Amino acid sequence: MAVSGTAREESAGPLVDAIECLGEWAGRAISWLTLACVLVCFAVVTLRYVFGIGFVFLQELYVWLHAIVFTGGAAYALKHDTHVRVDVFYARFSGRTKAWVNLAGATLMVLPWMMLTAWLAWPWVQASWATRESSAMSDGLPALYLLKSMLLVMAALLSLQAVALAARSIRTLRGA
Repeated sequence: MAVSGTAREESAGPLVDAIECLGEWAGRAISWLTLACVLVCFAVVTLRYVFGIGFVFLQELYVWLHAIVFTGGAAYALKHDTHVRVDVFYARFSGRTKAWVNLAGATLMVLPWMMLTAWLAWPWVQASWATRESSAMSDGLPALYLLKSMLLVMAALLSLQAVALAARSIRTLRGA
């Protein structure tokens, strides 16, 4: 990712390129779940308000799809510089200053928070897998442990993308 967020720079090395390729693939694959989420939500609303029937598993499905898109797509948003940020100052910064901000953000914010997220989520996810946890609703979705595992997937993908961002920022700061 270019530090400016506008275009892809030349290679920052095979490891960084591989990390970004993984993030690109995961983000594009997960983005298709947005369409599924919209279609399921449309079905839920149509079934409820046109036919007067509802299915708990469908209601849970669109919430789960949204959660998967959010957690699975966070690294993709970071890679493409489309995450939420106050650009009042950042937009005016030079490429080198943006590189410093990105390096600090990746190393002092993203990586520590993702390590903390993984550390805190691990026992929760592990317990869910151990019991093969499913929905609390009798006719809800099974395999809630898969959804909870997305917290670890998010932490891993965001951490990898933060490493790639830091590497590209260092490359920019070195003038390479």
